[in-house]
Amino acid sequence: MGKIRTAIVGVGNCASALVQGVSYYRAVKDQAVVPGLMHTVFGGYRVRDVEFVAAFDVNRLKIGRDLGEAIFTEPNSCVRFAKVPKLGVEVVPGPISDGVAPHMIEPFKAYSENPHSSAREILREADAEVLVNFLPVGSRDATRLYAEACLDAGVAFINAIPEFIASDPAWSVRFERAGLPVAGDDIKSQVGATILHRRIIDLLLSRGVKVEETYQLNVGGNTDFLNMTVEERLKTKRTSKTEAVTSLVPYELPTRIGPSEYIPFLGDKKIAHIYARGRKFGDQPIIIDVKLQVEDSPTSAGVVIDAIRAVKIALDRGVSGPLESVSAYFFKHPPVNVQDDLAYRWVEEFITGERER
Repeated sequence: MGKIRTAIVGVGNCASALVQGVSYYRAVKDQAVVPGLMHTVFGGYRVRDVEFVAAFDVNRLKIGRDLGEAIFTEPNSCVRFAKVPKLGVEVVPGPISDGVAPHMIEPFKAYSENPHSSAREILREADAEVLVNFLPVGSRDATRLYAEACLDAGVAFINAIPEFIASDPAWSVRFERAGLPVAGDDIKSQVGATILHRRIIDLLLSRGVKVEETYQLNVGGNTDFLNMTVEERLKTKRTSKTEAVTSLVPYELPTRIGPSEYIPFLGDKKIAHIYARGRKFGDQPIIIDVKLQVEDSPTSAGVVIDAIRAVKIALDRGVSGPLESVSAYFFKHPPVNVQDDLAYRWVEEFITGERER
């Protein structure tokens, strides 16, 4: 089927898990079951078909280094689960724009003098097909700079963060007119707080429970959580995570969802507390209170690998614009938000060609 020439924006923990994952499962057999992947062979594409050809970052310790080394460079705290060789891809300086909040300049080791590279030209020179956006939460302008670069360079866009591109009709139309697929927004984890929260609410509703209130509080110790200690940075994150849950409920209810605390010693560990209260038969109360703990970055890496392969299928077929099926299953804030079992079926139909997008 050929390689999937992939570029990355933001060589942080999520990129570390993605690159390690591709290396770890490079030799996996077709008949093997890989935890975290929808299919080992996804529409004819395998994990080893993902080939990294470009990488952008603002960290002066990562710029100029090989991607295979940069993914383990400070302040990354993703667990090391694979040996990654040098990949022959040098990390280049990307535009800072609003991607680095004032309180993150030192934690991100952001450059101060290096001129940034032209993302459009780098993508063209690398002959990239797909770009995955791993910028920090709150990078509204920077995300749009890279989306523009993709439109100019003829590259498909996967938006893994809660800035609204695929779910914004104006941007969706632009990608469609450019003949390029776009998928997003805000990647789901394999089993994360949002998907578990959705399942709990869906279960209650399907069993006839009147949900009266719910919350999801997340704590962690990586730079993602440090970045989000400034409320202004996480407005879209709260919107994305909240709508992922409330979109299932046909009425309004008190809700609070999103990051709540940065605890440095947790590192890349994420702990989520999920609570829901409702009324069942006889107007009797029911309360669900659960705790989820995961290594944060690896839990979304397999989902990103599936998303990359899905976007490549769209490129092969000449499908452009927002990929509704892929976005609904793999992302928290898709153009069309439906129940997860329906979204799963949509993706299966997309893989076989029964569904265009």
